[in-house]
Amino acid sequence: MNLRAYLAEFIGTFALLFVVVGAIASKMEPLGVVLANGIVIAAMIAALGTASGAHFNPAVTLGLLLTRRIALKDAIFYWFSQLLGASLAVGLLTLALGREAMNGVAYGVPRLAVGVSPLAGFLVEATLAFFLVLVIVATAIHLKNPYAATYIGLAVALGVLCGGNITGATMNPARAFGSAIWGGGFEHGWVYWVGPLLGGVLGTLAADYMYGPRIARGVKDGRSETVEGSVSVQP
Repeated sequence: MNLRAYLAEFIGTFALLFVVVGAIASKMEPLGVVLANGIVIAAMIAALGTASGAHFNPAVTLGLLLTRRIALKDAIFYWFSQLLGASLAVGLLTLALGREAMNGVAYGVPRLAVGVSPLAGFLVEATLAFFLVLVIVATAIHLKNPYAATYIGLAVALGVLCGGNITGATMNPARAFGSAIWGGGFEHGWVYWVGPLLGGVLGTLAADYMYGPRIARGVKDGRSETVEGSVSVQP
């Protein structure tokens, strides 16, 4: 068991929800929420990338599981750590700010805008997650770009800027779950699970297609070039 990696996933996802939902609860301007999303992700990837690969998102983990970059056992513990971190972050904010303040912003639960159908919301979440995970896998795994954390943070920020007023632009089931578990916002929950998970898998496959020869040389017998027990998302 790679306890250090699981702890890193817990901390990174906790930080994401604490910062983003905290920004929403403080009635920050929309651009501030956009920046909060991008900056916290970039910072956590830079800090924890070498410990766990810095997924902080079940959609990222699923894509890497299906492309044999992480073992099933580790993926399950990653998902548990991500969802636990997300839930406890919103719980701590509720304790700190009070239920009245959190109720005022519906605990940061993402919701479909008026007139947006669940199908349209699903397509938006899937598309945004596709682009996000494409950037993650391309820059961090294939290209091993030293500025991958920055590019990934920018991709998150742009996704929120583009889709925030449509679906909330979570691109991340853990982001939706952490708020919904406290705010009771499971209506249309499938949009925020199936959309990002599908988009994440397709984004991973697209990046692998673009850089196929590199990953083909790096995988033998289901293992990647990374150290056993870790995964290959390195900032």
